[in-house]
Formats: sequence, C-alpha cells, structure tokens
Amino acid sequence: MNRRQANKNAAAYSQAAASVAPPQEVVYVEAPAAPAAEEDVITQIERLGALKAQGLLTDEEFAAQKAKLLGG
Repeated sequence: MNRRQANKNAAAYSQAAASVAPPQEVVYVEAPAAPAAEEDVITQIERLGALKAQGLLTDEEFAAQKAKLLGG
C-alpha cells in the first residue's frame, strides 16, 4: 500500500507542478517625484506666516527666518 500511496503522491505532485503558472514579468514603476524645493520653501514661509499671525513670531523674527529660507 505504501507504493500505491507513493505513486498517487508522485502523480499529484506532477499534476500540480504542471498546472503552476509561469512567472509573470515584473514591471517597475517610478515613485512620484519629490516636491520641488521652491514649493517646500513656500510651505515653510506660509507656516512662518501662520506663526506670526498667531503672535508667536515677531515681525523681525519672521523676516529673519524668511530671509534665511530664501537664501539671503
């Protein structure tokens, strides 16, 4: 009986191996580009403006940080 079971197992294995789909082609997709540096600077200036509007930054502190972000 072991031989019969071994034959069944071998047949099942062969059938399963034959029915396995071939590997599919892998397609790589580029990640979206990082936001432009200019947009990042604008976002940071907007945040500074919000802090200034809330009274958390003085006009001088806002101007200094804005100049630093703009490279000046």
